[in-house]
Amino acid sequence: MYGFINTCLKSLVVEKYGEEVWEKLRLQAGVQDTFLTFEVYKDEITMQLVDKACKVLGVPADMVLREFGEYFFEFCKRSGYDHMLRTLGGNLYEFIENLDALHSYLSLSYQEMNAPSFRVEKNEDGSMHLHYYSDRRGLYHIVPGIIGAAALDFFNIEISMEIVNQAEEEERTGKKEHIVFLVTQNPVLPYKERKKYSSSPPDLADSEKQSETQLNNEDPEKAKYTIRDRENLVCPVKKSHWKTIRGIITLGRGKLLRGFDPVYPKSLWIDTKTFCNGLPFHMVFDKELRVKQAGVSIQKIVPGLQTMGICLDQYFSIVHPEVPFTISSIQKFINSQFVFQTRREMMPESWKQRPMLELRGQMIWMESLQCMLYLCSPLLRTLHELEERQMHIADIAPHDVTRDLILLNQQRLAEMELSNQLERKKEELRILSKHLEEEKKKTEALLYAMLPQHVANQLKEGKRVEAGEFKECTILFSDVVTFTNICAQCEPIQIVLMLNTMYLQFDRLTTVHDVYKVETIGDAYMVVGGVPVPVSTHAERVANFALGMVIAAKGVENPVSGNPIQIRVGIHTGPVLAGVVGEKMPRYCLFGDTVNIASRMESHGVPSKIHLSSSTYQCLKYKNFEMTERGEIEVKGKGKMHTYFLVRNKAATENEIMGRPGKDTDSGHESVQSFQEGRTETTPSSHQTVNQTQQERDQTTAIAMKYIDSPTDAQNSLKRRNRAKNADLTGKTYDSKSYGSLHGNQHSDDAPCHPNRERAKPATEEPQIRNVRSNFCNLL
Repeated sequence: MYGFINTCLKSLVVEKYGEEVWEKLRLQAGVQDTFLTFEVYKDEITMQLVDKACKVLGVPADMVLREFGEYFFEFCKRSGYDHMLRTLGGNLYEFIENLDALHSYLSLSYQEMNAPSFRVEKNEDGSMHLHYYSDRRGLYHIVPGIIGAAALDFFNIEISMEIVNQAEEEERTGKKEHIVFLVTQNPVLPYKERKKYSSSPPDLADSEKQSETQLNNEDPEKAKYTIRDRENLVCPVKKSHWKTIRGIITLGRGKLLRGFDPVYPKSLWIDTKTFCNGLPFHMVFDKELRVKQAGVSIQKIVPGLQTMGICLDQYFSIVHPEVPFTISSIQKFINSQFVFQTRREMMPESWKQRPMLELRGQMIWMESLQCMLYLCSPLLRTLHELEERQMHIADIAPHDVTRDLILLNQQRLAEMELSNQLERKKEELRILSKHLEEEKKKTEALLYAMLPQHVANQLKEGKRVEAGEFKECTILFSDVVTFTNICAQCEPIQIVLMLNTMYLQFDRLTTVHDVYKVETIGDAYMVVGGVPVPVSTHAERVANFALGMVIAAKGVENPVSGNPIQIRVGIHTGPVLAGVVGEKMPRYCLFGDTVNIASRMESHGVPSKIHLSSSTYQCLKYKNFEMTERGEIEVKGKGKMHTYFLVRNKAATENEIMGRPGKDTDSGHESVQSFQEGRTETTPSSHQTVNQTQQERDQTTAIAMKYIDSPTDAQNSLKRRNRAKNADLTGKTYDSKSYGSLHGNQHSDDAPCHPNRERAKPATEEPQIRNVRSNFCNLL
């Protein structure tokens, strides 16, 4: 089938059921998203789409096909075939009778079209028998949808169609599906009257009588013509002599003649020679198919026809309709267009290399002569086909529209080819645009992994990113214990693999607890909570992240000893200033004394333990965390500081902290303590098995841990977002508060975690982050 059919089916699904249903249907059928109008596709694609539509929509096939038939009629009208369809006939009988002629015309442009065939028979009671033939089995339910929609739209009648016979067509040479429909008219009023008298009694006959009575009372003259026109809408009924006389209306009343009786001459005023020259493509043959007469042009092309009395089936075969070459079969399909094709074996030797000529025309049975007249013309689509058969325009009679049709179709085919090329280019651009959008998303995802989203968006727009002050956040530092010794005893690739394995798990935990990874330098890993999105639970998020880090480190193997690596973790809470530094490879950096103290907590920490400052302890004091006091220690550059160790989260399981699915009976305390207590000696192979199991568990999708921020923060968030939008519209720069809230749905309260804690003052005498160990720098 041509892509026009599949495009119509897609349009039906999208328009009535939505784009998502079409996408689901298309994926199940395994077909592409778009179809080119003039491209030929396999019938299996359409069959697959219909089959999957029935399953996805949960609708029987006959209902889907009938709805598709109704929509196909409207789709053809919208596609520019409305005027062509309206002019096929003055009533439904003529409309159906000329459908094959329409298909024959369309085949000039759609040269590979394999259209169904229709044959209609009138019954005495005004009903019709519609014969439907098709090579495609199982699609006959489309016919009632198409014919019913056309009858209602063009002739304002409602019809019912029921199947009276269904079988393989035995009379035709092609084994096509043959369905016979009984078409009956349901009595209805013309459109205006139907709206006025909208009542529909159960008995249709009573309804019709009632409508006629109402019309007679209001306008007898109008009623007379309405009833008569209604009788002739489906198919003309033979009138009596007096009905014909009554149907004649004088021209003075502004009406055309409704009855017509032709007048024939007593003898034919044309000689045989003139007839054969004037109709150069015609043949007359009797019941035995013996040729009695032929036009001059067809004699020129098929020299054997000059010998009168030869059998027509020796030189021609019937291409359409696919019936046996007998006079009875031709009479049965006499209202169809017949296409003859010359037989190659009967042509002269020098002509056998040419394409065979096809003739298209109508059959007329002459009862008095018991002969059949075949009035035809050459079936040629383009000038190229004319040249291939070594014919000329002059061979076609001047009155034959085939001359104009060849020239017009030549131009139409060129336009179709241009349209097809434009359609292909459009599809290529659509695919390129789709790929470009996918690559854009990948690029943005990579960019957002390096910078906060609002910062990245401002940089893309060429705006200057103002630094923002965050009154309270929690910063974490971690490093690998004895990393210098490990670097000295291992190959560089082993170090890279070890760090990559560890950092992949740490990165996954940032998603679980929604904290921001600032950067990694060597074995140092830096994370912040409450920046760039201020939240009141920043300390809880970072604390849970630290517990997860200690658990995750168990799955990373020390390349020297084969045992799990040990890490130190330090956490501090306080104010920072955040901003973008540099133009090439810009980084979102944190500045302030809080950064320095967090780094000191890590460097003065203990292996496999989480070292907390007093400010962080105050934030976690009433948050279901178990902590132990370390006491006062001497901190480089800071003097004596009172610090603590984080032990576990009393309200969360290990799976919740690690973002794994499922329930876990072990608490975070039990998991962390497995690191802190003395380990039993195990072999490297057992460690490898444990590590593989742990990695497999951590490869699952990260499940975010739920945190509840205070309502006050949400209110502040709304105010700050509005301020940020207003500043953006007026071209103003963001202040320190609005800058930090560009991305957040929830923001931290302006008050600190503990009311008695003083705000730390920024210090500039120490660096933001300690330098990378010299051994690792030399190693890389």
